[in-house]
Amino acid sequence: KKSEVSGVMAKADIKPKSIHHAKKWSDDVENLYRFQQAGYRDEFEYKQVKQVDMVECWPETGFVKKLQRRDNTFYYYDKQRECEDEEVHKVKVYVY
Repeated sequence: KKSEVSGVMAKADIKPKSIHHAKKWSDDVENLYRFQQAGYRDEFEYKQVKQVDMVECWPETGFVKKLQRRDNTFYYYDKQRECEDEEVHKVKVYVY
């Protein structure tokens, strides 16, 4: 188990090269919105901080289903889109 976790840490310890704001909604933007609501940059940072290999997603849509915040409370998300059009421009897209 230990080597598995350090392997995750090694590959997840990457810093974004650049950042821009989303212009229009997409599946990726929806998931970034959910990670950022829970207090993380994106899936990489979530996996690094929480030391998990998998993020729970809805099989029907592929959207993130449940995230654990840094204070260990949970956020639960719907199958449907939650990021409204007026929120899209607030979503930060990190480039690695």
